Amino acid sequence: MLLKTKLKLSSCLFLIFILSSCDKAGEKKSQDYPYNAVGMTMGTSYNIKASKLPDSLTPDEINRQVKALLEKVNGQMSTYQKDSELSLFNQNTSTDWQPVSSEFYEVIKEALKISQLSNGLFDVTVGPLVNLWGFGPEEMTFKAPDETSVKNRLNLIGYNHLKLKEDGLFVKKDIAGLYVDLSGIAKGYGVDQVASLLERLGIVDYMVEIGGEIRVKGKNNKGEPWQIAVEKPTEESRSIEKVLAITDTGMATSGDYRNYFEVDGVRFSHTIDPRTGKPIKHKLASITILSDTSMEADALATAIMVKGPDEGYQFAEQNHIAAFFIIKSDKGFDELKSSAFAKRMGMTK
Repeated sequence: MLLKTKLKLSSCLFLIFILSSCDKAGEKKSQDYPYNAVGMTMGTSYNIKASKLPDSLTPDEINRQVKALLEKVNGQMSTYQKDSELSLFNQNTSTDWQPVSSEFYEVIKEALKISQLSNGLFDVTVGPLVNLWGFGPEEMTFKAPDETSVKNRLNLIGYNHLKLKEDGLFVKKDIAGLYVDLSGIAKGYGVDQVASLLERLGIVDYMVEIGGEIRVKGKNNKGEPWQIAVEKPTEESRSIEKVLAITDTGMATSGDYRNYFEVDGVRFSHTIDPRTGKPIKHKLASITILSDTSMEADALATAIMVKGPDEGYQFAEQNHIAAFFIIKSDKGFDELKSSAFAKRMGMTK
């Protein structure tokens, strides 16, 4: 048996200002960011830049508040942290209403909204299948599970089994074994929370990135829109497919080329189709979404990645979603832009 893996490689996006931090002669550019922070959170990396800071605000103070906030989000949304709010919710087999934090409630509410919009192709209860295929906190086996195991876990999923109480911060599950995995939305939520923190601190020109999910506002350090590059979806090397000049938007990219395992020439993506219980198999290599929030962009990117190029494009058009598709072809890759994306970027379709 031949086994090949590519797992947990961060960021489907390059940040173009990182790639161009040196000029052609290799000399560092004179302009820099007064706040530039990198670190690890939620099992991936983060990168935050601010072009201008209020006079009374120091980078150390921003760092202190950002780290505290990210620790809080991770302590609420992580499936890897056994005592996180999410993990405790999953461990509780009660089908009664459970009190939750306002933050947890907000993310579940947004997740259910996107689930309903996508007819369940974004489904935060797909966790048991994600784990079965080895892309969750369970031990990785690097082999495809048998059909019986897949069918058994299909019986444990379904976003319709997750309920919100509208007159209070309560969530319940109809199935005792329901397991929620927020990995398709939590990073986007974390980005939005950091962005809100920066704005409360008086920072209006910033870029926040967590694991490839992005939120930008204002201008970069050259006084221009933020230059964000979408990565070409190739395994062998990292290169740029397209550079987007964006501001005042959330952005997320989903792809199947950095997180998979392969056995005897058969490739198994980390993106699971809730209809079949199996990894996706289609020609959509990468999808990039622009939306008002990174959380919404994050969830929509996952939903369209499951749908594939044809169904995903129709979905984007019907719902006026700004979506940029990179599709596998015999000649390499083809690009496809939704009408909303082309309009937002001032492009022709």
